Amino acid sequence: MLTKGDEYPIHQTPEPIAFSGTDRNFYDRYFFCGYQEDGADFFALAFGIYPHLNIADAHFSVLRAGQQHCLHASRHLNMERMDLQVGPIRIEVIEPLSRLRLIVEGEGFNADLTCTGRAFPLQEPRFTRRIGPRALMDLTRFTQNVRWEGFIEIDGRRVDYKSGPGTRDRSWGVRPIGAPDAQPHAPAAPPQFYWLWAPTNFPNLSLFFHVNEDAAGAAWNTRCALVLDNASPDAQIHLHDPRMSVTWAPGTRTAQSAALDVKDQAGRTHHVTWSPKAVFQMKGIGYTHPEWGHGAYKGPLAVARETIDPTKRDPLSLPDLHIQAICAVRHEGPDNLASDGIGLLEQLVLGPHAPSRLLGLLDGKA
Repeated sequence: MLTKGDEYPIHQTPEPIAFSGTDRNFYDRYFFCGYQEDGADFFALAFGIYPHLNIADAHFSVLRAGQQHCLHASRHLNMERMDLQVGPIRIEVIEPLSRLRLIVEGEGFNADLTCTGRAFPLQEPRFTRRIGPRALMDLTRFTQNVRWEGFIEIDGRRVDYKSGPGTRDRSWGVRPIGAPDAQPHAPAAPPQFYWLWAPTNFPNLSLFFHVNEDAAGAAWNTRCALVLDNASPDAQIHLHDPRMSVTWAPGTRTAQSAALDVKDQAGRTHHVTWSPKAVFQMKGIGYTHPEWGHGAYKGPLAVARETIDPTKRDPLSLPDLHIQAICAVRHEGPDNLASDGIGLLEQLVLGPHAPSRLLGLLDGKA
């Protein structure tokens, strides 16, 4: 089956673009987030395409005045991967790898936002994770800090964005999506996933850090980099030996604070601290949502709105576990240089993690 994508020189297999190998869990996703300079009025959007499920879904959520307003939409993909609209949510690619536009119209939402990359995107190491012989994840992702222009209106209340900071990423490959696999692992493997992601906006540069660790605390995927505004890929400054320490709130898996020590290419130490100011629940854009999870079948077209009260979050329930904390960030570098910024500390810690003294599936910090 030929689609619009086949007109572009982007094929990577002998088949038409509609087909992505043979793994039913193949996906292709956009993620965006943005906020005011003081961290207020945080929003995020996730848009996923699942070629072998023939589903596309999109989610838009805004944390405003203590409430998280969420819009979910899902439709049949009809095998057309170049159609970047699901119900009231639409993405326009203005300039690839640089400028994109988000439009949301419906269910009390009205938003028109354009992001411009602060520098060329940072490609992260390929994420490959197996449980025994079975691939749990095998994907590529890039991350880019951006500036936002536009507005978000919810039920008539409008907030304008004028050079608001934010982050976007693009990822594609294989990860669990849609209905769970009916065939269990042999032997059974208890779930374990430790993930921290901390893209941060400073006045003249961006800091990127992420880590996946196993139950013993060994990193199986990590990268840390500084990227000056307008930097080319060759000018990205890759940092070394990152060591992230997290202070968990008692009885939870939610960070009270975090600190990173990392070395630059000259061996000098950089110290970065994250101080959370607010919590955004990732289920608001589909992650671990019990009804609107990514790739869930909802029929030809379905749209729903919901409101989440963050004060009622259960920090040890699976749907509420995955969060992004909006943080004040302090960077102390060589020669007594320091800078203040703002960014995210995304957290998903499931199962045991020895350095955090977490032993079970969903036990809290003692």
